[in-house]
Amino acid sequence: MKINSKNKIEELLVRGVDEVIVKSSLEKKLKSGEKLRVKFGIDPTASDLHLGHSVPLRKLQQFQDLGHKVILLIGDFTAMIGDPSGRTDVRKPLTKKEIKLNMKGYIEQAAKVLNIKKVEIRYNSEWYEKKKAEFLTELSSRFTYARLSERDDFKRRIKQGVDISMLELFYPLLQGYDSVELKADVEIGGRDQKFNLLMARKVQKRYDLPEQDVITVPLLEGTDGVRKMSKTYKNYIGLKESGSEMYGKIMSIPDNIVWKYFVLLTDVSLKEIEDMQKKKKSMLLNPRDIKARLAKEIVEIYHSKKAALDAEKEFDKVFKEKKAPTKIPGIKIKEKKLPILDLLIKAELVSSKAEAKRLILQKGVKIDEKVQDNWQKDVEIKKGMIIQIGKRRFVKLK
Repeated sequence: MKINSKNKIEELLVRGVDEVIVKSSLEKKLKSGEKLRVKFGIDPTASDLHLGHSVPLRKLQQFQDLGHKVILLIGDFTAMIGDPSGRTDVRKPLTKKEIKLNMKGYIEQAAKVLNIKKVEIRYNSEWYEKKKAEFLTELSSRFTYARLSERDDFKRRIKQGVDISMLELFYPLLQGYDSVELKADVEIGGRDQKFNLLMARKVQKRYDLPEQDVITVPLLEGTDGVRKMSKTYKNYIGLKESGSEMYGKIMSIPDNIVWKYFVLLTDVSLKEIEDMQKKKKSMLLNPRDIKARLAKEIVEIYHSKKAALDAEKEFDKVFKEKKAPTKIPGIKIKEKKLPILDLLIKAELVSSKAEAKRLILQKGVKIDEKVQDNWQKDVEIKKGMIIQIGKRRFVKLK
């Protein structure tokens, strides 16, 4: 393997990295030119990958660029148990059918970041479905309850009297054993995965294998700027979303996370990011222009330069010129008249009447550009009627 430069290695170990265990070991391997097996595991608990997932995927891309073998492990078996990391209760187990449906588009979405032709794609059902009861007896005999229950998530739940299932205790062991099967030299994961990643080192040691080095990456806050990006919190930006949708969502993020997004999600150099920060502080750069640059950078990565420019024009048309978008999704409504709360639900703009009522009272609902202030009114349905929620959600009635 040809070493490009120590700058690439330094960026790999520093940019968008929370912790490296053990840094001196990994740095030595990277500089030696040794070809490493780099593992990233993901359980298909939802159907979409989002920008939060792209943080470790981009780190994998850096390893790929240096000529290492990237392993994308899809935890189709472990997803039936559910990762207890960050959980305050027992996760509802997924069925095989749900898992199969969820992981359908994972490879296609990961290919937006990685050179998928050079990725080793594996599923942990490959080995776990062949294992017998003796395997669990043998694996569990190597570890103690005290060691498995010392993770912070479990300590909190024990203190609060919340149950921990035996399956959850087994999860880090099984995830760790994946590294044995894959002979992983390095594993990448979010900060919240640290316990599982370190457990893999212990499992490898028990099986007389070299312990993998570990890179943890920061968790990415979602569009609310507070909680981690997740479909559960409805604050995510999906890798499959259109350029306009991506652009609009990025423009909606709070200013306090803009720099973190630049560092974790773009290829803009750290030097240039620092220069922009200085210019903003000196009021030489407008915060809106900085955010627009961020949105364009990200849309260009997942779509194209043209898509980024089109998304910017569309956004300005809606927000600066206060016009309706060029393309508005259509929805069929059979009724000729509906209470406004029912109409918003049928138009798939809200999930409940309570949400619809709240939006109307906040003057966040428009029908054909007219603000609606009466949540008890009936609406006559007309073909081509445009309903708008907030600044970004539109639907046209068929």
